[in-house]
Amino acid sequence: MLNSKIVLGLLGATVLAGCNLAPKYVRPLGEVPAALPSGGVYPVAPTDAPDITKIGWREFFTDDRLRNTIALGLTNNRDLRIAAGNVLQARAQYRIQRADLLPSATLSGSATYTNNVQGASGALAGSSGTGTGTGTGTGTGTGTGTGTGTGSTGGTGVGAGVGSSSSNYQFYSVNLGVSAYEIDLFGRLRNLSRAALEQYFSTEEAQRSTRITLIAEIATAWLTYASDQDQLRISQESLKSFEQSLELTRAQFRIGVASELEARQSETTYQAARNDIAVLRTRLAQDKNALDLLVGAPVTPQMLPQGLRNGEAALKTLPASLASDVLLRRPDVLQAEHQLIAQYANIGAARAALFPSISLTGTLGTISPALSGLFSGGSFTYTAAPAISLPLFDGGRLRGNLQVARAQQQIAVSTYERTVQTAFREVADALAQRGTIDEQVAAQTARVNAANAALRISDARYRAGVESFLTTLDSQRTAYAAQQQLVTTRLNQGSNLVELYRSLGGGLDPADRSPAQDAARRRESPAGAQGL
Repeated sequence: MLNSKIVLGLLGATVLAGCNLAPKYVRPLGEVPAALPSGGVYPVAPTDAPDITKIGWREFFTDDRLRNTIALGLTNNRDLRIAAGNVLQARAQYRIQRADLLPSATLSGSATYTNNVQGASGALAGSSGTGTGTGTGTGTGTGTGTGTGTGSTGGTGVGAGVGSSSSNYQFYSVNLGVSAYEIDLFGRLRNLSRAALEQYFSTEEAQRSTRITLIAEIATAWLTYASDQDQLRISQESLKSFEQSLELTRAQFRIGVASELEARQSETTYQAARNDIAVLRTRLAQDKNALDLLVGAPVTPQMLPQGLRNGEAALKTLPASLASDVLLRRPDVLQAEHQLIAQYANIGAARAALFPSISLTGTLGTISPALSGLFSGGSFTYTAAPAISLPLFDGGRLRGNLQVARAQQQIAVSTYERTVQTAFREVADALAQRGTIDEQVAAQTARVNAANAALRISDARYRAGVESFLTTLDSQRTAYAAQQQLVTTRLNQGSNLVELYRSLGGGLDPADRSPAQDAARRRESPAGAQGL
């Protein structure tokens, strides 16, 4: 009768274990337009444009030196290593939390040798419960007796006594026990496990976000180095031209053909170019240091660029018309969403803590006065000790925990919405610049051509005695500034492509995420079941 009650109780607990008090997850509706901006200042991509969000960084960046630099950074960057360590830590914490869903079983064995039957019973009680046994015997005859009892640890033990002509006794036992296994009636443990799983997924997405950001930062730093190299080349070429003009005006001043004002103004332009060269050399060294830090290892000269080369380091592609839903695939958005789902699970765990909890302690074992008698008929014993706990008064602690969980869920909702809005703004800004950057480059190129032509004409007129040197000097300054601005605009063009690629969540090849991770996410995350 007792056995049937235990079985019925366990079956009832199993049925109730399907309860889950966590609220159903519903993705917040971000206050952003349904589609990315297009038209006006924003570019309109052709309908057959490739999907930039599906292009791996190895295909997007076309310069082999840049590819090698990025690959080296992905191997050595310390921030990326820290992010990988955080993933490993979160995965281990999830495994620890998930273990609570299963009973912890321990196997123990003991042997007792004594000359006192009562002492042997006490020894057995200390290892697996309490038990008593008595035995009587005379001469060479033996007799046995058994008894059962329960111990304070929840385990049980069986004592056995042996009587013989001597006063020495021995006992052997083997026990398999389950101690205080909580039957998850209302989903407390399952929700805690779900929260740990979502935190693990969140750190995975944080690692992906760090990886994409690193790729973009390395590419931008590499392009900046190339831009400063072009700036240095322009300054060095201009310095030679300014030096020739300075020598000419000084010679003319010495013979009285030119004024001292013209000589001093020519020297001013020459010294300004000298200063620019010194600044650019310092900047190039700093650019190299920044690259070394991002890569996490020294960047060899073979990996460094020799100039922007008209922006040939990356594909000049635009995303086709995209809905704003594409932003939901960005790693930082997915990270915020997993953190939000974890808060939903925490609410379920806090609710379940308000309800009764049932735990089970039990043992299954064998005991015998002879080692060879273990596992023989009549030596087996078992115990089952279920317990129920109902919180009656805790000063409002459990209710407070539930309020904290709800508040954290509201914070996570706002964080998720802000992340989506930030992502939309980043993409919109990149598209706005992309819509006019080609026109800026074309205008600056035409300006450089016009400035160079004006310089040639003014120099010829000055040498012919038609114009003063001040006109030629002004033309030199204009041409120099136009060339510098063209390099800056080309850098903006290349950096804009990198930023557009990053803000759309590009930068990862399909091989960068293992099939096991995708399978685990589809199997275990509620995202797959609820359209997340």
